Amino acid sequence: MRSPGRPAKICVLASGGVDSCALVADLLRRGREVHPLYVRCGYLWERAELHALRRYLRALRSPRLKTLTVVDAPMRGLVPADHWALTGRGTPPAGAAWTGVYLPGRNLALIEPAALFCSARGIATVALALLKGNPFADAGPRFRRGLSQVLRLSMRGAPRVTVPYSRLTKEQVLSRAPSAPLHLSLSCLRPRGLRPCGSCSKCEERELALRGLGSLRRP
Repeated sequence: MRSPGRPAKICVLASGGVDSCALVADLLRRGREVHPLYVRCGYLWERAELHALRRYLRALRSPRLKTLTVVDAPMRGLVPADHWALTGRGTPPAGAAWTGVYLPGRNLALIEPAALFCSARGIATVALALLKGNPFADAGPRFRRGLSQVLRLSMRGAPRVTVPYSRLTKEQVLSRAPSAPLHLSLSCLRPRGLRPCGSCSKCEERELALRGLGSLRRP
C-alpha cells in the first residue's frame, strides 16, 4: 500500500528508444516514482542502447527517478543462431515493413522478468511503450489479459501490465514529453560502436518522428 503523500511507484520497461524514453519523462511529469528496467537479451544493439539510456536518464535529473536496473534474459540458443538480431546480417533497412523487425516472444521475454522485479519490490504496475498500430500478437489486449492471468497464478503481488500509449501514434507520444532530451535516445538495429547506423528501419523511424517535432539532434 502506498504511504500518504508518497508518489505511486511504477516500473517502466525502458529500452533507450524514443517511445520508452518519452514514457519515463511523461510519468515523472505526472508525479510518479519511476523504476526503469532494462532487460538484456544478447542482441546486437544492446550495448549502444544501454549507453544511450543511461545518458538519457542522467539528463532527466529527477529525484523520483530511481536507479536503472539491468537484468539478463539471454535469448541466444532460443532464437535461431542466424537471426539478424544476433548476427547483423539481413538487418531490416530503412523503408522495411514494421513486421520485418519481428522478434519471437519479445514482449514475453521483457514482461516476465519485469513482473518478478515488481513482485519482489512491491511495485504494483509495469508499463510498456507499445504504440497504436503495433501488428504483433504479443502487443494486443488478448495477450496482455492472458499473461496477466498467468502472472497472478505464478507469483504473489504480480503487477498490472499497462500500455498507456496503445491508442497513440509516435508523434502523439513524443508530444507528451516536450521538454525531455529525446535527442539522447537511440533506436537502431545495427549500431556502429555506440552510434546509430543511420540506415536501418528503426533509425529512419526515429529520425522522422523527432524531425517532425523539431527535436532532432545527433546523440
